[in-house]
Amino acid sequence: MLTKTATMRSPQVINALIIRKIMPLLIGAYILAFLDRTNIGMAKDRMEIDLGISATAFGIGAGLFFITYALSEIPSNLIMHKVGARFWIMRIMITWGLISACMAFVQDEWSFYILRMLLGVAEAGLFPGVMYLLTQWFVVQDRAKVIGLFLLGVVIANIVGAPLGGILLTLDGMAGLHGWQWMFIIEGLPACGLAFVVWKYLPNKPSDATFLTPEEANDLETRISTEEKAGAAHAGITKLRHVVKDRQILLVVAIYFTHQIAVYALSFFLPSIIGTYGNLSSVQIGLLTAIPWIFCGIGALLVPRFATSPRRSKAIATVTLAGVCAGFALGAVGGPVLGLIGFSLAAFNFFAHQSVLYTYPATRMAGSTLAAGLAFVNTIGLFGGFIGPYVMGLMEDLTGSKLSGLWFVVALVAIGTVLTLRLKSGSRAPEKVVITGH
Repeated sequence: MLTKTATMRSPQVINALIIRKIMPLLIGAYILAFLDRTNIGMAKDRMEIDLGISATAFGIGAGLFFITYALSEIPSNLIMHKVGARFWIMRIMITWGLISACMAFVQDEWSFYILRMLLGVAEAGLFPGVMYLLTQWFVVQDRAKVIGLFLLGVVIANIVGAPLGGILLTLDGMAGLHGWQWMFIIEGLPACGLAFVVWKYLPNKPSDATFLTPEEANDLETRISTEEKAGAAHAGITKLRHVVKDRQILLVVAIYFTHQIAVYALSFFLPSIIGTYGNLSSVQIGLLTAIPWIFCGIGALLVPRFATSPRRSKAIATVTLAGVCAGFALGAVGGPVLGLIGFSLAAFNFFAHQSVLYTYPATRMAGSTLAAGLAFVNTIGLFGGFIGPYVMGLMEDLTGSKLSGLWFVVALVAIGTVLTLRLKSGSRAPEKVVITGH
């Protein structure tokens, strides 16, 4: 025992090493994924002009991605549990990259709908797959912080993607293609290249990692397994049918549903809303669109690290979702300055909330049930990704105002905020704050 202890590095050192080795790959994959699923927000106004697609049709197409994505989630995660994250994430990235590039060849509403649905099938499983993968590498008290780091991929995609999209739109007419066509091609294909980097460098689990000693890998896997089994036994969830009957899991699903309505309403419609602030170029709109996502990154980095106990996690989940609600309300009533401040407030809380919310299922499930359960949470929650854009587009067509749909978002997120008050962890861990290394 003395020899083993002497040769093993501390958990804090091992956590930091794991973060350095695997998180850049996962964050890079999510940057490209989110860029390719939301870049149509920058293309919206141009596609409406060039193809005659209405705001309602655009909202439907934007949301259809989430229908097929959601329906494919659980099968995808169960396959990943069997074949390993390394191979399955590579497959996901190659197929979504190719389909995203093919968005350049949309001709009308129906081809737009079909490609968005195919993109959803192709990308299905990436987010819940990574959520499951992280449960194989980090104990519960470290997961909120690590999930927050992963969600930086969304932040970076929006910070970089909006200005990049604005620049690519200026290529209009080059080689006979519209600017939005160049945007889809140039932003879609890099996913295929990164897929092979993931295949080469991403280990499936600690015991596959060359940067950990066998003793360190075994110790980490044992601690994680013990923790998961204790939580699952306490919650009584050992099979998928238990997941769909568990009130706490269903509560997480409902809260996540309202959260996703807000995230994707902003992701798809913020460029158009900012376009109403004045006579702005596509590059200027892209730069202003990036501002709320900068604050989103700050929130994702600063807030989740304080979720070190069940009591703190619940408080953070409630306060951050209330912040999203307040931010959208301010965005709906404010002008260019107050509106952008409101959207920045909402975005600051987006992934601070999601990082904490996604720690709850892993305190109540283990093994293949955890893989399927995380996919179930994401599956149902992501229907909010359809509802949000659809209602935003529909309300814009009905009222002529790009802001009218924001009140629907405010109402749903307010309900979600109330629901967070009933969250309970499945873990029997004491209410003790453990400060982890940053």
